[in-house]
Amino acid sequence: MRDPSPYRVCFVCTGNICRSPMAESVFRAHAAEAGLDGLLEVDSAGTGPWHEGDGADRRAIDVLTAHGYEQDHIARQFRAEWFDRVDLVIALDSGHMHELRALAPTPHDAAKVRLLRSYDPDADHDALGGLDVPDPYFGGLDDFEECLEMVEAASGGLLDAVAEAIDAPAEAVESVGVENAPAADGPDAGKESA
Repeated sequence: MRDPSPYRVCFVCTGNICRSPMAESVFRAHAAEAGLDGLLEVDSAGTGPWHEGDGADRRAIDVLTAHGYEQDHIARQFRAEWFDRVDLVIALDSGHMHELRALAPTPHDAAKVRLLRSYDPDADHDALGGLDVPDPYFGGLDDFEECLEMVEAASGGLLDAVAEAIDAPAEAVESVGVENAPAADGPDAGKESA
């Protein structure tokens, strides 16, 4: 059993104004619904400094609001020293994952970096870019809606993995209908089901 401090999850995209704040809002809502919000700290960041201090993209806010998600966001850049205080770093695409793993001070820290869609059992793990959440920034509202759908589809599997990592009661996870399937790139990658 891990120590009682909150389990920390940080979602990371490029500028921290579209994908990662959406993932942060969705995951925070799912964790609260499962009764895990007091056991988790959820935030987000970007791989670069381009939007530090800005709020989320207006289209991301509109889509989140339309689907009942709350957000209160200020963009920031992920820093190497944060690896000491986070348990899981969730990259929104493979470029972010490679950049974050290269930034990690130790192999243990690099192993904390996972792709969000690796927790989606319906994602095409074999397709080129099949586990990436495409950047909606240069698209329209439909692209943000698609981004939200991908984030929501992966959130259940991620919540399941995090609940297992913090030894949360199984009934808390079952209450939101999360299936117990290991993710191909998640914390249980390569483990056999019991």
